Amino acid sequence: MNRTVRAGAGELLGSAGLTVVVVGSGIAAQRLSPTDVGLQLFENAFATALGLTVLILVFATVSGAHFNPVVTVVDILLHRRPWSVAATYLPLQIVGCIVGAILANLMFAQPAVSWSTTDRGGWNLLLAEVIATAGLIVVIFALVRTGRSHLTALAVGAYIGAAYFFTSSSSFANPAITIGRMFSDSFAGIAPASALPFIGAQFVGAAIGWLVVRVLFPVASSEPVTLHD
Repeated sequence: MNRTVRAGAGELLGSAGLTVVVVGSGIAAQRLSPTDVGLQLFENAFATALGLTVLILVFATVSGAHFNPVVTVVDILLHRRPWSVAATYLPLQIVGCIVGAILANLMFAQPAVSWSTTDRGGWNLLLAEVIATAGLIVVIFALVRTGRSHLTALAVGAYIGAAYFFTSSSSFANPAITIGRMFSDSFAGIAPASALPFIGAQFVGAAIGWLVVRVLFPVASSEPVTLHD
């Protein structure tokens, strides 16, 4: 199979898998702990941290395991990859996240599409998304640009698991999965009206993270984040 096709398939499957983990564990958490929101958050965060780590390990050598438009864009800006990478990856990441949400709904015998009614408005949540996304970008590219990309899966899983608790937004930090979460009216969902501001905040956070990486880690190692040379 063509290298580009394999990479695109990796992003599609990985993004779908990540959303199955996030949304599926959110639905399960609601059912297992219906009266304890703190426990629901822990269950959702724990499953996401483990699932994300595994998915990165599985797909890293196929596509770079981005599963996230802001990671793809920052990788292009830092490592001068062609913008054709974004043209391939971004649509597949979004489609994968939507498909993942639908599959999670169906696994729990819910309607394939149930628009989320969970409002996540407020400047404090947008600030949290800026911080969560900036932190994610710094974690990933600090490791890549210092020749320690083999630690990325564990570090990213740990960071996202922790960010569920230290951010008020529960750390979406990913425009594609923000879109996917709209398709499930569950603990992990986000109302469509809240999604666009979240995505805007995520891109602001990505820009801040990009700047921090450029300043603190100016010399890139020879290790790419994607397989596109």
